[in-house]
Amino acid sequence: MKWIVYVLLVSLIISLFWVFLSPHGTITKNEKSPGMTITSTAFESNTLMSSKYTCDGANINPPLSFHDIPKTAKSLLLLVDDPDAPHGTWRHWSVYNMPPTTNGIPEGSKPESGAEGITDFGTVGYGGPCPPSGSHRYFFKLYALDIMLDLPEKPTFNEIENAIQNHVVVKAELVGIYSRSQ
Repeated sequence: MKWIVYVLLVSLIISLFWVFLSPHGTITKNEKSPGMTITSTAFESNTLMSSKYTCDGANINPPLSFHDIPKTAKSLLLLVDDPDAPHGTWRHWSVYNMPPTTNGIPEGSKPESGAEGITDFGTVGYGGPCPPSGSHRYFFKLYALDIMLDLPEKPTFNEIENAIQNHVVVKAELVGIYSRSQ
């Protein structure tokens, strides 16, 4: 009888290891690539963004560069959101099904390939920071995926996030901070 308990316990530990430590598991906030990065010449991570990229300026996307994409990636996904919004995370931009050869997105432009989803502004395309008060953080999250996403035209963030479950190879983040002048 003791050997059955032992086998069940070992099986449970192995299963938990696979679920929680597998590189193809579900998205977690701490799942980041040791190599893949997303950068911008407009700001460094965790520093202030220029108003040029917000509703107080030209409201255009900052230049973004992608580095060290893993060879196993089949597509790239960019999600931009504000977790400091008063009523929950506000979604500012989504670009999906970019080829893994994509090395960035120029300032004020759409990506050369890939498709864009609907933001919480109710539009497709980049919607810059526009916090109602205080300083907010804007997360530019780059995902390398092991699939091309099969999504309806102009998907919502929720549809995209559901579709990538168990397909994230690695994730990289760039964080911009913005506070409006009052």
